[in-house]
Amino acid sequence: MKHKNTNAYPEKPRIGVGAIVIHEDRILLIKRAAEPGRGLWAIPGGTLKLGETLRECAAREILEETGVTVAVGECIYVFDLIEQDHDGSVKFHFAVLDFAAVYLSGETKAGDDAADAGWFSPEELNDIAVSQNTLKALYSIGFLH
Repeated sequence: MKHKNTNAYPEKPRIGVGAIVIHEDRILLIKRAAEPGRGLWAIPGGTLKLGETLRECAAREILEETGVTVAVGECIYVFDLIEQDHDGSVKFHFAVLDFAAVYLSGETKAGDDAADAGWFSPEELNDIAVSQNTLKALYSIGFLH
């Protein structure tokens, strides 16, 4: 069975890597253009490539999805993302590692598989559709209370 989304219906779990970038009390988020989570605002990130370190992946994905260059620090949040379809088959299975990252340069512009990108204060997150995993991560690091 062929699928357009190469992350769908995997033979084994995939490694997802993201970066939590807070600059001037605002969080960098992307609006997802693809499943899982299409249409939701989330921490930018993507799938680890063969031969790439976790930090290299985080920096690359942030640049590709947002146009922002970052310095990647320590891993600060880890979660499982497992979604099943209506038949019970595993449609998506990721082990996701989110790293702290420091803004270096760049103006936000959506790229790669992001429909939009932007900086948000904690209060502004009340007015947009944010993924549950992103909210959990932001609570865990104290960005949200």
